[in-house]
Amino acid sequence: MNSEEEFFDAQTGLESDDSGEVSFKDALVFDSNEVTDGSSKQENGVWERRKALPAETISKNNFSVWSILKKCVGMELSKIAMPVEFNEPLSFLQRISEYMEHTHLIHKACSLSDAVDRMQVVAAFAVSAVASQWERTRKPFNPLLGETYELIREDEGYRLISEQVSHHPPVSAFHAESLKQEFEFHGSVCPKLKFWGKSVEAEPQGTMTLELLKHKEAYTWTNPMCCVHNIILGKLWIEQYGTVEIVNHSTGDKCILNFKPCGMFGRDLHKVEGFIQDGSKNKRHVIYGKWTESMYSIDPSLSETKKAEKTTGSDPQEEGCSYAVEEDDEFPEGQDTVIVIPGSALLWRITPQPSHSAQMYNFTSFAVTLNELEPGMERLLPPTDCRLRPDIRAMEHGDMDLASAEKERLEEKQRKARRERSAGEEEWSTRWFRMVTNPFTGAEDWQYTGGYFDRKYTDCPNIY
Repeated sequence: MNSEEEFFDAQTGLESDDSGEVSFKDALVFDSNEVTDGSSKQENGVWERRKALPAETISKNNFSVWSILKKCVGMELSKIAMPVEFNEPLSFLQRISEYMEHTHLIHKACSLSDAVDRMQVVAAFAVSAVASQWERTRKPFNPLLGETYELIREDEGYRLISEQVSHHPPVSAFHAESLKQEFEFHGSVCPKLKFWGKSVEAEPQGTMTLELLKHKEAYTWTNPMCCVHNIILGKLWIEQYGTVEIVNHSTGDKCILNFKPCGMFGRDLHKVEGFIQDGSKNKRHVIYGKWTESMYSIDPSLSETKKAEKTTGSDPQEEGCSYAVEEDDEFPEGQDTVIVIPGSALLWRITPQPSHSAQMYNFTSFAVTLNELEPGMERLLPPTDCRLRPDIRAMEHGDMDLASAEKERLEEKQRKARRERSAGEEEWSTRWFRMVTNPFTGAEDWQYTGGYFDRKYTDCPNIY
């Protein structure tokens, strides 16, 4: 097994429709008669995205994660070999594309005339972008250097391209854009992980930038910390915590969101609370909800009235990371629903998972479609696209022996290519992104250089 494999998880008046759901049932028309998966349907030239994986979740009961992690307490998990059974059949690049599941929120923000109203919806989008991580306790496959992933959703009005631009440290860059030139959403993720004995903590370093082109606005933020509990024994569960600051660099408006740690007895499990202040530092809205369920907005005066009705006081154990529950890391039984304050406006509601999600690695309906080869797609993709990875494809079909063998083959091929570059004193050149200075934050960032969708891939490396 590869000693250099990196273990990381992904490491999301104003009222949406009643369900807040995104439908992925809209049919697309293709000329090809090819059917790529038994769960996809094609009738009279109309093709529908699949609703299930080719094979059910593979059990990992026969493997001991403790035998792998017992020497790594307090260490960053940058070079830890993990058996394929601890993966889910997606690449981390595909996992990043799940930020786009609730793109309807970006479209809504583009349609609003008031900057503070737009900030409310952008804040909801930032929360929705990490929502798919709930119950996703397996790690995605580590992208190979130069690996890419494209996602085109004409029904949702956008296209996305991502690339693994660095292997050590692992950095994944992405760029999504509106098909009608309404917005651009881009950024990079460099996950840093540490093992704490019972849990794995992930810090998804990297800045998200959302540009609303019509309004000439740019918003930036970083994602919250993520922690997977009971890595060794017990029921796996996930929490996200930390402060997320969303800045509108055009108006000076800010939204401060506190992803609250679980706290004692699970009282604050999954809660998100915060506020929006304008450029003059006036508090305009209070934002609250759960990243696993829904987000709401309310006038600050109504929120303060509600708080006055409650007993005041804070629990010092709730500050910072939720290691107040570390002695007994059992899954906390918190409240199942958001308590809605009268006068609140719904900003976002999560799309319900399919009824058989537990048999599909707890994938959402959106995630189920990400590795599907649509009719006619294979002849258009570059040879570096995740969908063409044989180890992920084998795992998706339930062939774990083949998945493991292919994973080791690809890792050895990547090591060999690195040795050859080193011997020839060659530097790896990224294909679709370059390092620049983010004009809004002043920090280093990865910028899409364009040209991917021209479909000219003759110089792409053969990484599989």
